[in-house]
Amino acid sequence: MALPLSPPIAPQLARTAKELPDGGEWRYEPKWDGFRTIVFRDGHDVRLQSRGGKPMNRYFPEIVDQILELPAERVVLDGEVIVVVDGVQEFDLLGQRIHPAASRVERLAEETPAAYVAFDVLAEGDEMFLDDTYLKRRERLASLVAAPVELTPMTGDRQAASGWLAGVSEGVVAKEADATYRPGERAGMLKIKRLRTADVVVKAFRFGKQEGTVGSLILGLYDDARELHEVGHTSGFSAKEKRELIEQLEPYRTFERGSGEPSRWKSSEELVWEGLRPELVCEITFDHITGQRIRHGARFVRWRPDKRPEECLLEQLRH
Repeated sequence: MALPLSPPIAPQLARTAKELPDGGEWRYEPKWDGFRTIVFRDGHDVRLQSRGGKPMNRYFPEIVDQILELPAERVVLDGEVIVVVDGVQEFDLLGQRIHPAASRVERLAEETPAAYVAFDVLAEGDEMFLDDTYLKRRERLASLVAAPVELTPMTGDRQAASGWLAGVSEGVVAKEADATYRPGERAGMLKIKRLRTADVVVKAFRFGKQEGTVGSLILGLYDDARELHEVGHTSGFSAKEKRELIEQLEPYRTFERGSGEPSRWKSSEELVWEGLRPELVCEITFDHITGQRIRHGARFVRWRPDKRPEECLLEQLRH
């Protein structure tokens, strides 16, 4: 490739923040739930690079085809590969693509095609833009991106951006208008995740490392057929709460036991769960979901004795 930038390039990263920053120096974009991907195109030669610097062409052939439809024939873009089904970003469908069987990749590319959302441009032709401001790069990006590649929305209105912290969005990325692009550094950008809430059934628990304590609660939600599905867990209780939970859960124990899937991070003892009658309901907060599961651990908020377990439905994960 005869581009001013060559793969691999570490993408610029964002620091985590709890609230949208305020001030005229900030611009806001929606946060996407996909695979961060830097695109290199030199004529008919297209290379997709993952956040970690790995080649991604074989997993997303339809993205290569999309890039080839761009009017810019020599360009380096930063963006995200996403899969959207019925208006919802499905991260788990992306993970299914990372598979050695080409036939599987081709089938999934047909069934649930991925899209590329561009949110920065690093080079075009023989020009490199790393030292340009975000606003200058954004103006150049808008002139280069055309369907089927998507241009991420952007606004300078903080109130309008707050809308991306609701609905089906994953949150907001705030960028300093005058910031340059600094590969691999957490500078000039903040990410604010959308926190969601749900009322869930406590269907089981795991003992803690210390005797006489609870380590985590296993959570469930009902589908339309009234079948209870495991959707994740919540932990992070204080030492006092872990001891108190043992007494609180005791009346609901079924003494059914089972074991979760093997994990490199946890011992077999830590994966053993103890069943509970599905009568306790608690409120949790969470950010990401994968399919019908909370991708990261949820945070316990409070017990909901006023809520009936059968009211705790899977549809909450999509709101």
